[in-house]
Amino acid sequence: MKSLIVDDDFHTRIILKQLLKVYGECDTVADGEEAIQAFKLALEDSRPYDLICLDIMMPYVDGHNTLLKIREIEKNMGLTKPSQEVKVIMITGLSDPKNAVKALHKGGATSYLVKPVDNKQLVKELKSLQLIR
Repeated sequence: MKSLIVDDDFHTRIILKQLLKVYGECDTVADGEEAIQAFKLALEDSRPYDLICLDIMMPYVDGHNTLLKIREIEKNMGLTKPSQEVKVIMITGLSDPKNAVKALHKGGATSYLVKPVDNKQLVKELKSLQLIR
């Protein structure tokens, strides 16, 4: 499983990388602009990400807009079937229902977790997304 962690908080990136690296290659970036570039490069290299863990509250381009741009890139490349889309887990400190609805229904996120994320919670989500057994 190839993963991309997108979070402006260094500590969160380190924790998530420690949790995910046991399942495969894991890249980290600090903001939405970097995430969009990393996502494009991975597609161009025919080494797409299987999972993106995406924070909502970030400088420059927030998580919601980053996700919309990622879905737009997929659409432009003909990746329109749900099985072709990258799985996106919104991982955020915001637990209010409004942000969850926006991420899941309007943005096309695959799931939504609230920080702090622990290993058990993340593994359960990865299994439900059929990314690991």
